[in-house]
Amino acid sequence: MGYVEDVKEAVNFVEKQIERTPKVAVVLGSGLGGIKDAVEVSSKVKYSDIPHFPNSTAPGHAGEMIFGKWNGVDVVLMNGRFHYYEGYSMKEITMPIRVFQLLGVKYLFLTNAAGGLNHSFEPGHPMIITDHINFMGDNPLVGKNVDEWGVRFPDMSHAYDPELIKLAEEAAKELTIEYYKGVYIAFSGPNFETPAELKMARYFGADAVGMSTVPEVIVANHGGLRVLGISSITDRAIPEGLEPLTGEEVIKIAEKTGKKIAMIFEKVIDKLER
Repeated sequence: MGYVEDVKEAVNFVEKQIERTPKVAVVLGSGLGGIKDAVEVSSKVKYSDIPHFPNSTAPGHAGEMIFGKWNGVDVVLMNGRFHYYEGYSMKEITMPIRVFQLLGVKYLFLTNAAGGLNHSFEPGHPMIITDHINFMGDNPLVGKNVDEWGVRFPDMSHAYDPELIKLAEEAAKELTIEYYKGVYIAFSGPNFETPAELKMARYFGADAVGMSTVPEVIVANHGGLRVLGISSITDRAIPEGLEPLTGEEVIKIAEKTGKKIAMIFEKVIDKLER
């Protein structure tokens, strides 16, 4: 079977496990699994049970889809994502987004743990993503285009939906949560970046750096989903005097910031058209 058939088989399996089509899909990044506590859960589906679906191997990624209601809106949480550094292809990484697209999901909310390149960014605060730089060396749309999923050359001028960004800002202000806005740059990983690479990324105009999110955003835009992305700033990725960093430290800070991101998402969901 080909990739298109694999995706459709996965969709057919998931459809049989749920009662209602989710309106919003939320991808939980490293250490951000605690966001699921805000959702009234109706069912869970393990990635390992879904035909042709990859499995999460990164720390802090549980590997399950969680279906339920959040503020009365039907949602699906992707509790654990896939990364390029795990050895998966770009199409495998973004397979869940195709599944969401074919299920009929309208909005995609993405989270990640990121290093703050901007000198003014302090760890422990969310950054609303306004744009991104793909420095992963690959693109999930490379290869034959599936016309029924999207156009050959999708526009990316508003990859992150301006209206959702505005709603997220309004939500953060109402909740008195200190937040940042900025450009996210994605490297392939799994190593953290060198000081020279961070200096380059900052020169390019990036405010935060990570190893995910960009492939999912590209596919979501190709498939017509509206995207909101929020990074958890977990460390100061400042090339001058860069301190050694571990994955455990990143997850620890992300877990604390996740509560703030969950509150922002909840407010945004409440503001969406029913």
